[in-house]
Amino acid sequence: MTYDLVIKNGLVILDSGEVKTDIGIQDGVIAAIGSQLEGSKVIDATGLIVSPGMIDAHVHITEPGGGYRDEWEGYSTGTASAAKGGVTSFLEMPLNQVPATTDGESLKIKYAAGEGKLRSDVYSFGGLVPYSLPKGGIQELDEGGVIAYKCFMATCGDRSIDGDFMNVDDYSLYEGMKQIAKTGKVLAIHAENAAITDRLGEIAYKNGEKTLKAYVETRPVFTEVEPIQRAILFAKETGCRIHICHVACPEGVEAVTKARQEGVDVTCETCTHYMYFHTDELDSIGPVVKCSPPIRDKQNQDGMWEKLLAGEIEFVTSDHSPCTPDLKDKENAFEAWGGISGLQNNVDVLFDEGVQKRGMSLQQFAGIIASNVADRFGITNKGRISVGKDADIVLIKPNAPYTLKAEDLEYRNKISPYIGREIGAQIDTTILRGHIIYSQKDQVTPEFPGVFVKC
Repeated sequence: MTYDLVIKNGLVILDSGEVKTDIGIQDGVIAAIGSQLEGSKVIDATGLIVSPGMIDAHVHITEPGGGYRDEWEGYSTGTASAAKGGVTSFLEMPLNQVPATTDGESLKIKYAAGEGKLRSDVYSFGGLVPYSLPKGGIQELDEGGVIAYKCFMATCGDRSIDGDFMNVDDYSLYEGMKQIAKTGKVLAIHAENAAITDRLGEIAYKNGEKTLKAYVETRPVFTEVEPIQRAILFAKETGCRIHICHVACPEGVEAVTKARQEGVDVTCETCTHYMYFHTDELDSIGPVVKCSPPIRDKQNQDGMWEKLLAGEIEFVTSDHSPCTPDLKDKENAFEAWGGISGLQNNVDVLFDEGVQKRGMSLQQFAGIIASNVADRFGITNKGRISVGKDADIVLIKPNAPYTLKAEDLEYRNKISPYIGREIGAQIDTTILRGHIIYSQKDQVTPEFPGVFVKC
């Protein structure tokens, strides 16, 4: 048989381990894995790692912007950066669009905003916010096809903007968990203690603190761990499946591991930037690297690598949260927008830092970027190189260092803390359902083969 596309001679990451073999793709699906396959089109992957395409489980796109955030990240640029970064699908958060995705109507508005602009596939989170709970927002979002739900225990949103996102109080979290439990879907949680971090931040600002190091000190480790434990307690009470977003400390991971061992349906993620940057270098980089939870010290980072390599962290995400340059260009770090643009540099940085520098197995690498995400969120047709799965594949060039430049970025606003850093691996080719959406030779495709996937 002659397949539509054959990838030949690469080191292919399978569930059973890595093997040098060929992949035959037909009608967008992996149809065969074996030797001497014939294809109408052939990619020679000699010397390359052939991995499942990344499913980034935490991405913010700000379209529609509602007249407030129109110049932040749109679907065209966001999915272009995904393609260039080896991300074939991502799970999109219900903020910072205006309106936020909190009910059936706002979900339809979001789908319409991205129609015909997607280079990668997109799954949508629905928002758990106090104002939509009494109106049946959880049920409407479920019927509209969201893959999961998201809430903030930390303060978020702009109350001067009608329809912006909003954090939960304890009652809303409890009631929301009860309603989400009936859907069977997962609630992802931003877990930081709002009352303490907000007050510590106010005190530091009034005392004239301006540095990122001081900002980190206003969000100590226990302000992450306490709300994680509280969310776990609520999950026990309600039977809601939960996932803790962007855990930045080993103590938070330990709380999740302990609860899971006790039978709670809970997982956690961390982010690439927590595994790469540390507190002592933040002020030399500037507010472009500000985020919450904050990037902690080197000892903390070493502990996070131990947890990741031990399998206690389910997957790694970008938490891609871009904004316009003016919101980052602040002398006072406390006044800067908290969010990092990282979607384009997940796969290469993680491969370099995990596989090449720390000996992570290729199987574990494929798990933390793809298969574990698919398993957690019930994505049955993606996440693995296996016959019958979507042909979502990234070809990685190992031991190929390059220095990231601003002009390399596909973001609408070309700002990133990784600019100027040498990264020891490169994305060679990204394939979505058999479509080549990026290659080093031809760059990002001008076509838009991506779709919103409704669950």
